[in-house]
Amino acid sequence: MPERQREGVRVMPETRADVPPRGGLAWVGDPSRWRRHGWFLAVLALGTALRALAMLGYRPALWFPDSYTYVVTVFKPRPDLVRPAGYSMFLKLLEPFHAFGMVTAAQHLLGLATGVLIYRVARRAPRWVATLATVPVLLDAYQIELEHLLVSDTLFMFLVVAAVALCGSERRRTVAAIGLLLAAATLTRTVGQPLILLLAAWYVLRGRLRLAGLLLAAALVPVIAYGAWFYATYQRVGLVGANGVFMYARTMSFADCARMDPPPDLRVLCDPRPPERRPPSQEYIWAKDSPLVLLPGITFTKETDDLAGRFATLAITRQPLDYAASVLTELGRTFTWGRPVYPDPEIYGYYQFPVTEPGPPGRYPAQVGADYAKLYERGEIGTEIVEPYAGWLRAYQNMVRLPGPVLLGVLLVPPVAAAIRRSGRRRPAPWLVPWSAAVVLLVTPAAAAEFDYRYVLPAVPLACLAAALSLRPDVRKHCVSKKEFGDDIPRNVQL
Repeated sequence: MPERQREGVRVMPETRADVPPRGGLAWVGDPSRWRRHGWFLAVLALGTALRALAMLGYRPALWFPDSYTYVVTVFKPRPDLVRPAGYSMFLKLLEPFHAFGMVTAAQHLLGLATGVLIYRVARRAPRWVATLATVPVLLDAYQIELEHLLVSDTLFMFLVVAAVALCGSERRRTVAAIGLLLAAATLTRTVGQPLILLLAAWYVLRGRLRLAGLLLAAALVPVIAYGAWFYATYQRVGLVGANGVFMYARTMSFADCARMDPPPDLRVLCDPRPPERRPPSQEYIWAKDSPLVLLPGITFTKETDDLAGRFATLAITRQPLDYAASVLTELGRTFTWGRPVYPDPEIYGYYQFPVTEPGPPGRYPAQVGADYAKLYERGEIGTEIVEPYAGWLRAYQNMVRLPGPVLLGVLLVPPVAAAIRRSGRRRPAPWLVPWSAAVVLLVTPAAAAEFDYRYVLPAVPLACLAAALSLRPDVRKHCVSKKEFGDDIPRNVQL
């Protein structure tokens, strides 16, 4: 249907090809509408088939060292000192099924739902662009493997993408929902905290101060409530009790005590080895010979965490350039073409579909968590590898993944496209929110912990969404505001 023009104002048709009519679900039986989205539906179907292979080949789930801690919190509901309890609450919701297979099925559905959200938000871009934006989250073998792991990243990714997908709305209920989604993301992984400020800043830039305040209130109330629970449990302020420990480990990639000249109480945390001969940062948290672990008491006591935090602060303030160089080095690992083993073979191996069935948990906390996992499952736990499905997935994983330089190219698309267009728009571009969120999710782990392959994957769909939005036609260039047109606006005028 051709567009109708009225006094120079762009008037949209009563119905659009990519939006169902308001009359209900009659469009479901319309073959022409399915054909319009045929490429995306094909990608979605392939992604569903790959996830079905994961369910058939690795039953019921794949385990990660953190998995056992999450399960303990299900049965002992208290804040953990290292990880917030959001993922444990997710496991608790699924506990009545007494099947970890149900957990992985739910996570695979969240992965598929993330792809649908990306396509829905990017719908104004050319359909092939919107479809291409969904390919990494729907078809990347490492994304599918991450969904099959009992870790928090898939849930976190979905919550963040859902919040970003809604941020174009100015309805109060929707803005409140964005705040609640960001709160849930923060209580799933603490890296979600800066995203609360980021999305609030988006509404401030658009001149919607009240909506920014509403978002902050909706996000901070649950977070503060969790912080109160944490304080009541440990008499400590925060959401976790390991911030100082993780920052200490981060600085050990460059900290030089000869240059820092720490006081005697901090000197016990020094490592005499030169930085190039030291192990990866996370070993300073978990290794038995770590100066931090050798201190009396458990690693995450308030005294130890405060001591580690002071050491980290001193290292960063005395060696700021070394810290910046270290962060850039860790961030640079995100964009390498290959997939080198890092931070160590054990952790790297958890991100591969295994050839042989994993052994029982080794470390003491994991052994305790395994007992609770048996209670959750009401039976034995483990991973049964079933051929040929598992072999097909391993072969697929050897061939299909998103290389680092391609991700870098995706991140560069929005600013390059904006520079070429130079549209001079006064309001911030729609791609700015997902692009900024992707950058935050990539930089924060590099700055506060270290590079890890699973930390990259939640940022990928946001980067792809930003690229798609930056390539969409400028639908506002022929539109006017309500103030310019007056109150007599046809309901099908696009503003």
